[in-house]
Formats: sequence, structure tokens, C-alpha cells
Amino acid sequence: MPPSPFPKTLHPPFPPLSSSSQLHSQSRLSQVSSHIAPMAPTSFNAETVPQAPEDALFGLMAAFRRDTDPKKVDLGIGAYRDDNAKPWVLPVVKQAEDVLRKDPNLNHEYLPIAGLPEFTSASQKLVLGADSPAIKEKRITSLQTISGTGAVHLGALFLSKFYKTKSERTAYFSDPTWPNHFQIFSNVGISTQTYPYFSKQTKGLDFEGMIGSIKSAAEGSIIVLHACAHNPTGVDPTQEQWKEIANVIKEKKHFPFFDTAYQGFASGDLANDAWAIRYFIEQGFETCIAQSYAKNFGLYGERAGCFHFVTSPSSDAESTVSRVASQLAILQRSEISNPPAYGARIASTVLNDKELFAEWEANLRTMSGRIIDMRKALRSKLEEAGTPGKWNHITEQIGMFSFTGLTEQQVLKLREDSHVYMTKNGRISMAGLNTHNIDYFAKAVDKAVRATQ
Repeated sequence: MPPSPFPKTLHPPFPPLSSSSQLHSQSRLSQVSSHIAPMAPTSFNAETVPQAPEDALFGLMAAFRRDTDPKKVDLGIGAYRDDNAKPWVLPVVKQAEDVLRKDPNLNHEYLPIAGLPEFTSASQKLVLGADSPAIKEKRITSLQTISGTGAVHLGALFLSKFYKTKSERTAYFSDPTWPNHFQIFSNVGISTQTYPYFSKQTKGLDFEGMIGSIKSAAEGSIIVLHACAHNPTGVDPTQEQWKEIANVIKEKKHFPFFDTAYQGFASGDLANDAWAIRYFIEQGFETCIAQSYAKNFGLYGERAGCFHFVTSPSSDAESTVSRVASQLAILQRSEISNPPAYGARIASTVLNDKELFAEWEANLRTMSGRIIDMRKALRSKLEEAGTPGKWNHITEQIGMFSFTGLTEQQVLKLREDSHVYMTKNGRISMAGLNTHNIDYFAKAVDKAVRATQ
């Protein structure tokens, strides 16, 4: 190795600082430090951002998963389960996925802001009927959304910016309703109130209370209505009651807003489950419709939905729809830019193919039929056991959910003693019952009711 060109030294290359220089440096550092304000640990302390309560339903699901009892029963989840308590991928969905996989033109490009055109147009026909005057007269505009939740939000956001009333804008929800309704509307600055809906005495519809509340609401209020299979009660108005509801809303110049998450899933009949919406359109109402494909297609995680705005018949209806569509596009662009494609492509493939559509209707009858069978079985077993109380409401209600009438005390006893999980208000998902657990559940209910008499 060649010798280093640099001379060896035992001394540092720079002379050490004198004691006076060290004192000067420390003094200067102290002066600079004094001018720097101490950093706050956070701008979001507990007073500014309090801890939010856990979502009750998701907390219930977590508790169920932690439970190791082999007989545990989950009646909280709002998703269809087959007779083996397993998620059911609709056969028609599997067929649609095969079609998509074989499509040589399939890509992952952005959808338009308003979504997949063949999906939104098919969604209009599904909810309003292919011969709807609103479609023929071009009085409707539609945007693909992040399932029904996104559709409700887009409608609420639009109303918050453009719907003007003489008094404070207020949205009225049924008591009870899907809890997320309140948060969605309050988040966009719209006040919320409730109208009576469920009668604890009859476990049916409090029709007089509902009508009276809608009549007394300030003119131009937003009345949010469940189109079918009311969540969480499973109680729907009759067609004659819907007509009276429409009359009162028209008299008070209210704005109806429909939330439809169970078309075809409730009764197995797509037209029957859309009757209320179609009647309001026939009566010339201007309305918003939030449409979900989570339940009736089993596309829970794909978040496929559609928002529809329908204006009343008039000479400038097309102009109104054009202006509304332009503003909805701006709102959509600023929030999600454009919607996800996969779930909408699945639904669109089925909705636009006659054979697949017929298969879908058969799948819907399978789901709704199994739930109806579970309703009949549960009522029969409770009545045969002589369980205190009346249980006719189990079969009179419709759709995925049933308001059992069980008290919070009874619900908690069911969870503690029998490992049965349901929401504290006594709502159960009928889809969680099957031929393997229906006897166990009925006996558990009988035991809990008798123990709390």
C-alpha cells in the first residue's frame, strides 16, 4: 500500500474553542431558542375532537365474532344468509361475472362522472317501470353512486345547496329509521325531525300518528320515505295508505325523498316493491330516489347504487333536468370524481339481458321466499310454545328485518344466556334464522320472555 500523502498528526486539524468562544456560542443558542415558541402537542385535543361512540351495529358484530359458543346466533347483520348461515353469491351474479371476464373489451378506465350509462338507464327502468312517463318525457336524471348510502348523501347535499323553503329546511324521518339517515342529512346542514311510524302496542304502523305529523310539519318539509321493507321495522303502509300519504304531502307542498334498498327482496316481486314510488311519479311529484343494489344483488361490498332526480311534468321539465344534472355532476366530481365500475357492470349485465334478468328474478324469489318461510316458522313455534304475548306481527311484517317487540332487558338476557345477538331495540335480521337454529332461537326467546315477566 503506498504511503498516505497527508502527514500524520496527533493533533486535531482545528484548534479547540476557547472557553470564551464556548460561552458565546451557548449564549447565542439560548437567544435563538427563546424566540422559538414551544410546539403544541396537537391541534385536536379531546375538547376539540371528543371520542365518538362505537357504531352500535358494528360493535355487536365484533362481540359476536369474539363469542366462542358453538350455538351462537347472529341476528344483527343486515345481509342475506343461506340456510347454512353462509353468505350467498347469487347464481346470476356468478354468470354476469363470467360474461365480464370473457369480454375482450373490458378495461379499468375511469367511468364518466355520472357513472356507467347503461347501468343508470337500466336503473331508471327498474325503479320507475320501463313505460314510466318520467322516462318518456325526459323528466329524470340519474347518477351512479356509492351504493344507497352515497345516493342518500348526494340527494341530501343537492337539497342543502339548492332547495329553498320559507322556513328552516327540515328533513323528517320515520321513528325509527335507518340511523345513518340522521348523520347524512345533519352533515350537510339540514335539520332533522321524526314522524311517528311504529306502534309499540300493535307492532304495526302508527298511521294516524304518521299522517298527523306530516300534516303539522312546516310547508315544504323534506319527507324521507322507505319505499318497501321498512328498515328496521319491516312494517309497510298499504297501497291505500300510500295514497293518503301522497295526498297529505301534496297538500302541504312537501318534498318526498324515497330510499329504496329492498326492491324485489321484500316480496319477490319487483313491480310490487316499487309501487309506492311509481304511484308518486304518476301523481306528478317532484322527488329524489336513492336506490341500492346491495341487498337485491348481494353486492354488499361492491357499493353499487343510483341516485335519481325526477321533476314534475311541465313545459320546461327538460330544461330543469338539464340544469339539475349539471349541478349534480359538479357535486359528484368534487366528492368521488367518478364511481367504481365493477358492481355497476355486474348489475348492468343482468339488467340489460332478458335471460339473466329472469334468472335474477328467480334468485330474488329464493331469498324472499326463504325469509318468508322463517317468519312463518318462528311465529308458529312461539305460538305453539305459548310464549307470552302476541306474535302475529312476525308474519305481517316484510323484508329482511323484524321488530320483534322484545325489550332491551330481554335482548340482553338472550345474549347473556343463549348467545343470541340482536340490536337492543329488538330488531332481528330474519336472514340470520335457518332450519338449523330456528328451534334453538324460538326456545331461547320463550325462556327470556318468561324470565322477565
